Amino acid sequence: MIFLFKPSNSATWIFSGILLILLNFLGRNVQAQQSNKGEISGKVIDKQSALALPFATVSIFNEAGDLVEGNITDADGLFVLKVPFGSYYAIIEFMGYEASKTETFKLNKENPEFNLGVVGLESGLSNLDEVIVAGEKPFMELALDKRIFNVAEDLANAGRTTSDILMNLPSVTVDTQGNVRLRGSDNVRILVDGKPSGLVSFKGSRGLQQLPASMVERIEIITNPSARYEAEGMAGVINIVLKKETNSGFNGSFEVIVGTPTNLGLAANLNYRHKKINWFINYGIAKRIVPRRGTLFQEAFGGDTTFISDQSTEGTVNSIDNNVRAGLDYFFNENSVLTASYSLRRSDAHRITDIRYNDYIFNLDNMQSYSLRRQNETEKEPNSEYLITYKRSFDKKGHELTTVLTYLDYWENSDQLFTESTFSPDGTLIPSRSLVQTSVNDEFEKQYLIQVDYAKPIGAEGKFETGIRSSFRNMENDFVVKEQNEQGEFEPMPGLDNIFLYRENIHALYGILGNKTKKLSYQGGLRTELTDIKTTLVKTNEENPRNYVNLFPSAHLTYNFTEENGLQFSYSKRVRRPFYNDLSPFVTFSDARNFFSGNPDLEPEFTDAFELGHIKYFEKGTLFSTVFYRNTVDKIERIRTVDNEGNATTFPQNLNGEQSFGLEFTTDYAISSWWKVDVNLNFFYADIDGSNIQTDFTATTYSWNARQNSRFTFGNGIIAQVRANYQARQQIAQGIRKGIFFMDVSASKDILKKKGTLVLNIADVFNSRWDRYILEGQGFITYGDFQNVRRQINLSLNYRIRQ
Repeated sequence: MIFLFKPSNSATWIFSGILLILLNFLGRNVQAQQSNKGEISGKVIDKQSALALPFATVSIFNEAGDLVEGNITDADGLFVLKVPFGSYYAIIEFMGYEASKTETFKLNKENPEFNLGVVGLESGLSNLDEVIVAGEKPFMELALDKRIFNVAEDLANAGRTTSDILMNLPSVTVDTQGNVRLRGSDNVRILVDGKPSGLVSFKGSRGLQQLPASMVERIEIITNPSARYEAEGMAGVINIVLKKETNSGFNGSFEVIVGTPTNLGLAANLNYRHKKINWFINYGIAKRIVPRRGTLFQEAFGGDTTFISDQSTEGTVNSIDNNVRAGLDYFFNENSVLTASYSLRRSDAHRITDIRYNDYIFNLDNMQSYSLRRQNETEKEPNSEYLITYKRSFDKKGHELTTVLTYLDYWENSDQLFTESTFSPDGTLIPSRSLVQTSVNDEFEKQYLIQVDYAKPIGAEGKFETGIRSSFRNMENDFVVKEQNEQGEFEPMPGLDNIFLYRENIHALYGILGNKTKKLSYQGGLRTELTDIKTTLVKTNEENPRNYVNLFPSAHLTYNFTEENGLQFSYSKRVRRPFYNDLSPFVTFSDARNFFSGNPDLEPEFTDAFELGHIKYFEKGTLFSTVFYRNTVDKIERIRTVDNEGNATTFPQNLNGEQSFGLEFTTDYAISSWWKVDVNLNFFYADIDGSNIQTDFTATTYSWNARQNSRFTFGNGIIAQVRANYQARQQIAQGIRKGIFFMDVSASKDILKKKGTLVLNIADVFNSRWDRYILEGQGFITYGDFQNVRRQINLSLNYRIRQ
C-alpha cells in the first residue's frame, strides 16, 4: 500500500519562505573569525609510537579555571580552536592515557595565534589495576525544569521492558494495561531519542511493553516543556534515550535473560569507532508468555429488570519480540557530524483468552444461563524507522544548527477467531445462541518528519533559539467482523465492515529568547502550530476535516539564592489532539459484553500549565519540591454507558473541562557510604466538569502516590536494591480506582574479573499488582479486578567488552 501526501500550496510557500529566511540569517552569521579572537592549534600523538590520536579531547581554560572552549582532534590528531583574546591553559585527554596540562599562554592583537606544537600523551594502561572509581553516575539528576533518570544502572530493570522502567519512576504511573500517566494524567507525550516513534503509535504507550529495558540508557521527564518541544502532551514530555556508545575502538555489552513466567532474552549493544566513523548496533530478542486473569461483576438496572453479569477471564499472550537498531556517525570534522540509523521492531504474538459469563436476573439465586467465549488471535507487527541527523557547530560554544529527517513505516495484522457457546443452568447447550465470528484488522501508518533547529549565543549569557518542524502522517485501518450463518457461511456484521483513513499534517515554527544575570535567568518562547487533520470512513463516505492554527507561549524564570538553593517558575500552553484510537469508530470484539471504540467527532483539549519548583542541595542529598496547577478545556475522558440488557460501551467524549492542583516532593539521601535512598511523594486534586454530557456529571478526584528506592553496597561486587510503590485510591470521572501496592527486590554480583554482572530480581514480590475499580453511571454499577502482569522472577548475566 502506498501513501502520498501533498501539503497545501499556502503551507508550502509559508514554510519555504521561513526556511529561506532562516538559512539567509545563518549565512550572515557564519563568517570569518572576529578581529578580537585568537587561534590555538596543535597535534596530539601517542608518546611512545608517535602515532596520531584522533578524537582526543582538548579543553581550554581561563586563569580562573573556567572552561572556555573545547573540541576533539581530527583523524590526523590535529586541532584548531578559536577563543577571545586572553590568558589560557589547555588540558589534553584521551581514554587510556594520562592527561597533559600546558603552561599558561596569552593571545592578543600582537600574537593572535598560539601553536601548542606536538603534545605526546603517555599510556596509562600499566596503572589500570590501581585505578579506583571514585563515584558512579547517580540514578537521578535534578534540574528545575527536567529530571534525568539513568536507568541503565538500575538493577531492577534487568530482563524487563521499558514499560516496567516507567512504572518505577517518580511522578509516573503505569496501569496493568501498559497505559502511562504523568502526575495523574494520561495525556503525556512520549518520545524516543527526542522524536516520535512507532512504539507509541496505534497502541499508545502500550507498545513500550515490547522494547527491552537493556536498550535504554536514560529517561528524561519534562513536566513543563518550553516552546522548543511540540505542544502535544498536557502533562508534559517523557523522552526515552536509547543506548549508543561512542568510545574509540571496539566495545560493547551482551545480556542473557531467563525468567518465570517464561521470559527468555538475549541483547547486544556494540560499537566501533575509528577515525571519522562511529558504528553502533543494538539488538534484542525476547520470548515471553504473559498470563492474565480477572473478574468483572455488573448490575444493569436501567429498565424494569435488573440484569446481573458475573464474568471471569483467563488468558495468555505468547510473543516473540525482535528489536534491532543500527547506524553510524560520520565526522566531517570536529564541528560537523552526520548520523544515519535504521530501526526495525517486529512482534509476533498468539493470544488466547477464555471468558465465562454467568447471567442472572434480579439476584444471584436466579441464574438464566452461562456462556463460554474464546478469543484466538494471531498478530504480526513490524515497525521500521529511518533517521538522518546533521549537526553543525560553529566557533562559539552553543552556536549550532541541527537538521533531522525521519520516516516511520508501521503495519499490523490481527486475525481473530471467536467461538461462543451458551448453556442453561443445568449445563444443557442452547444451540440457537452458539456463535462463530472472525475479525480481520489491518492497520498501516507512514509518517514523514523534518525538523531544523538553530541556536545562537547572544552577548555573555544570552541565547536565541528558533526552528521549524513539519510532520506528515497517513494511517489506514481495514476492519471487518463476520459471523457464521446457519448455512455455515461468514457474513459481515452490520456496522462492522469499513475502512478508516486518518491524515494528519502539522507544521510548527518557534522562537525562544533567554538571558542570565548573576542570580536570575529567564527565557520566553512562542510556538505556532498549524494543524490539518481529516478522517474518512470510506464505505459510508463519511468525512470529518479539521483545520486550526494555535499559539503556544512558554516562560521560564529561575532565581538562584545560592549555588545550592534555587527557585523556578514556569508556564506553558499545551494541547492534546485526539489520538488515532480516540477517533477510530471500530469496536473491540474480544469481549462480547464490553465494547471499546473511538469517537470521530472528538475535539482537541487545551491546557494552561503553571509550575513553581524549588531545589535545595545538601552535603549528602537533594530535595526537589514542586507545586503545579493545570486548567483544561474540552477535556477528553472515556465514558462508559450500559444498556438495559447489560451490554457496555466505552468511548471518549469532550467534557467541559478540568482544574487540577498538585504537590510533589523528591529527595535522594546518602544515609551512609553503603546505603543510598531516594523517595518521591506526589499529591494531586482535580475538579472535573462533565455537565455537558449529563447534568449531574461532575466529579472531584484526589489521590497520592509514593515511591522509595534503597540501594545497598556491601563490597566484593555485591549490590542489593529494594523498591516499593504505592498508588493510593483515586476518584475518577465515573467512580474510583482502588489503591495498589507492589515491591521489587534485586541483587547483583560482579563476576568474571568484573567484566560480568549477575543480577537476580523479583518484580512484584507479593503478587499484589491488581487493577481494581468501581464504575457507576446511569442505570449500572460495575466492579472490576484484573491482573495483567504477575510476579516475575528474572536472572540475567551482563558481560562487557572494553567498557
